[in-house]
Amino acid sequence: MLERLFLGLRVAYARLWVRVKGNNREFEWVLAEMLIPMLTLSAYVYLYKALNAPPVFAGFVMIGGTMLAFWSNVLWNMSAQFYWEKETGTLEVYFVAPISRMAILLGMALGGIVNTTLRATAVLVLGVVVFQVPIVMHEPVTALLVFFLTIIALYALGMMFASLFMLYGREAWHTANLLQEPVTFLSGTYFPTSQLPQMVQLLASIIPLTFGLDGIRKVVILGQGIGDIWPNIVALVIFILVLLPLAKFALSYMENLGKKEGRLTLRWQ
Repeated sequence: MLERLFLGLRVAYARLWVRVKGNNREFEWVLAEMLIPMLTLSAYVYLYKALNAPPVFAGFVMIGGTMLAFWSNVLWNMSAQFYWEKETGTLEVYFVAPISRMAILLGMALGGIVNTTLRATAVLVLGVVVFQVPIVMHEPVTALLVFFLTIIALYALGMMFASLFMLYGREAWHTANLLQEPVTFLSGTYFPTSQLPQMVQLLASIIPLTFGLDGIRKVVILGQGIGDIWPNIVALVIFILVLLPLAKFALSYMENLGKKEGRLTLRWQ
């Protein structure tokens, strides 16, 4: 048991190192990924300023843009990774090796978290410095708790998506493209979801990012505490408890189905 655990940790570390090293080897890439997202966020901030909206709305935009970076990383740099490995012909190597698929995805997730945190922090710092976003945080531990629960829930969802990308390739890729903007809208990336109609809010509640964003904003921008956001924490814990087992089951099921139908290599697409 311990041997398998250590093997899984070594696999995760190896995949983490490749992700971190590969995404930060060119300074120009890092700089561009830090600055370009600020253009979209700046547009929303200036829109709210033009409408004479309260300053907290600028804070909502900055927090939303920061967390959106994690959602994009989950969708493209984790969920789609098996599809890209399939395209380059290296997916078979993963399945021949006596290693856990979850360990591979864990390494991808940890590497993605490191890279995205660096970029998201730059966005947040620039937002505070340039746009004077108000930060009122009385319980930083609560903010960190909600943040980590949100990240775990998102990456559990990414692991489940990875099984679809692995087997269905371009079909799942197009589905992810289709989901990008609706998720950005429903999760309230640039505005509070309380402004949405009740039925739309109900639909938005199936997305972990919705509860994470709402909880982080309440703590960081509005200065609320754990007593005010406990429903967000409960919802995120439920997402984690449901999505992680589903991800493990989906990966095993799709792998076995792909082996039976011979669809895990590029030539069978």
